[in-house]
Amino acid sequence: MGIGPSTKETTLHHFKDPLLDVVSNDNDIDLLGIIVVGTPQDNEEKNFVGQRSAALIEGMRADGVIFSLDGWGNSHVDFANTMEEIGKRDIPVVGMSFVGTQAKFVVKNRYMDTIVDFNKSKEGIETQVVGENNPNEIDAKKALAFLKLKMRKKDGAK
Repeated sequence: MGIGPSTKETTLHHFKDPLLDVVSNDNDIDLLGIIVVGTPQDNEEKNFVGQRSAALIEGMRADGVIFSLDGWGNSHVDFANTMEEIGKRDIPVVGMSFVGTQAKFVVKNRYMDTIVDFNKSKEGIETQVVGENNPNEIDAKKALAFLKLKMRKKDGAK
């Protein structure tokens, strides 16, 4: 399991990333930056990557995070760990990933309560169509709306 043709983001997709476009053009959000993280094979390194990413986010004093994953299956181990590390620091987090009907999360935690599934195939599966299951503008707007709600809820709790 992992990145296949339909969940592989092409170079053009990265240059015209809908999530970056939506977030950077929203007047309510101050985009602090983008963190690009690899997917190590070793579980100890997977945990380390999640911890360091969350520490960086905490150090930046981010009010919230949209965490998008280009991949699925075993990559969801990294995804779950990083979501947990961010959440444990009391930072609202929304995830974006290919989930579909057959790609259920291999691990879960309580911080994975808001996930935007960017599966586009009718069957809910990874297909052989390059870039078919990538985030689009609607997915990005959903993720941003969910994040704003979580941030508002956190602010209201104080």
